[in-house]
This record gives sequence, C-alpha cells and structure tokens, in this order.
Amino acid sequence: MHLKYLGTAAAEGVPAMFCVCETCRKARAAGGRNIRSRSQALVDGTLLIDFPPDTFMHTVQHGLDLPSITALLITHAHEDHLYPSDFEMRKPGYAYAAEEPQKPLHIYASAATRRVIEKADNADLQKRDVIVLHTVVPFVPFAVEGYTVTGLVADHDRSVEALFYLIEKDGKALLYANDTGYFPDETWEYLTEKKPRLDFVSLDCTGIAAEEGYRGWHMCIRTNWEVRDRLKEMGCAAEQTQFCHHHFSHNGKRTYDEQCEMAEGTGFLVSYDGMEVAF
Repeated sequence: MHLKYLGTAAAEGVPAMFCVCETCRKARAAGGRNIRSRSQALVDGTLLIDFPPDTFMHTVQHGLDLPSITALLITHAHEDHLYPSDFEMRKPGYAYAAEEPQKPLHIYASAATRRVIEKADNADLQKRDVIVLHTVVPFVPFAVEGYTVTGLVADHDRSVEALFYLIEKDGKALLYANDTGYFPDETWEYLTEKKPRLDFVSLDCTGIAAEEGYRGWHMCIRTNWEVRDRLKEMGCAAEQTQFCHHHFSHNGKRTYDEQCEMAEGTGFLVSYDGMEVAF
C-alpha cells in the first residue's frame, strides 16, 4: 500500500495567512517542508481522503491526478476538509472527461456530513451523475475500489458526525486518524474486538508539543504516544508498524524542522506536504 500526504496542516495552514507568530515567521523564512497546506491524502493513487480548499494547489504542486479519481472519503464537514463548492468544477463545461459518459465521483461521508454536501449542491450535481453520495455508517465496513473501508467514530465535532478511517487491502491495513482526540470508547471497543493488524498509523498531532496536552477534538505528541502504546498492548500494532504524526497547527509552536528534532528516537515519522510512504 502507498500513501501520499498532499496537505498536512490544520485549518489555518502553516504559516497561517494573517499570522505573525514566531512559528509562522520561522516557517516563511525556512520554506520547504515547513510550509503546510490543508490536510488531504491519497492511497495508491486511487482513493482520495478529504477535499480541502487547497485541492487545486495539490493538483499543481504534488501531481494529484484529480480527473482519474472516482472515490473520495470525507472525514467531516469542516471547510479545511470539505470544500463542496469545488465539486461543481467537475461538471461538463468546467471539465472535459477523457471518456464519455464521464464516470461520477463517488463520495463517502457520514450522514451529517452528507447533508452538508447536499445543501451545497446548487448545481444539481447528484441528479446529473457528476457526483454520487454514499452514507458511511460507523463501524460498518464497505467496499470501494477494491478496498475494505470502515468509518470509525472520532472524538471531534459530533454535530457533523466526524469519522476517521481504517483502510484495508491485500493483507495491508492503514489507520488514518486526523481530527480526533484520544479515540472515544466505542472506537476502542471496535478495535479491541476486530484487532486489525495495522501496518501504518497516521495520527492527529495538531497540538504538537502542547504542555497541557491535547486529548479532546485533537491530539499532541504525548497523546499520540498513548494511542500507539494502547494499540500495541491490544495487539493491533507491532514493532514493524509505522507511526506518523500528522495534521499540525502553528499553535503547536513548532516548525517541521523542530518537530523532526522532537520525533528523533521516538519511532514516529513527521508528515510533510508531498511525503510518500510505502508499507
């Protein structure tokens, strides 16, 4: 399995547009991997995760072949993960398909997040088969593009029924878990019962080095360690399982370079825009 991180920041990006904090100043000056766009990822060049307002930039900077994508998982309806207005750019007249009729984009989301997309669909994209919406029921696996995907309940905004995803194929398993605090009890119970053998675990690290700790809605380095240790104790992760800090805010007060220094020797990777991993 192959994972490409297209964007790795929280809602405001790094550096944040209107911000002059020390972290943002350092990121602007250093450039490179210290510059982060809003969170998005791609599995095996096939399965896209989230649709932020930076999606266009990802097609230009990171080679995201958006016309070929027909499956999209949405974690939740916050605008840094879902920018539904851009779905209209897929309709005829804005986009010309390589083959006719154009294959629809299948979008998978919780019921509450699906309603947000439906409300924004002023161009009747569903009726015109430009997009097809599917409701993800938490803890009920579904098949898409040869993958078995399970939506897990996140400790995040319950009003939009935020999810994160377990993605499995050909004996490999990815846990992609951003925009969640320490997992809620029902998710731990599901993982305890299912015991997936995880090959790669991507964890929300919005708070980075927050001294007070981040456990609700988002996580930090310390909470990531707690999740890793519990997954190992449960038998879901082993020594060969790769762990990665992901989804960062400038409020965490560390640039990418500084995060790498903190992660050295801990067994965690630090995601950056354009990063690719195979497992």
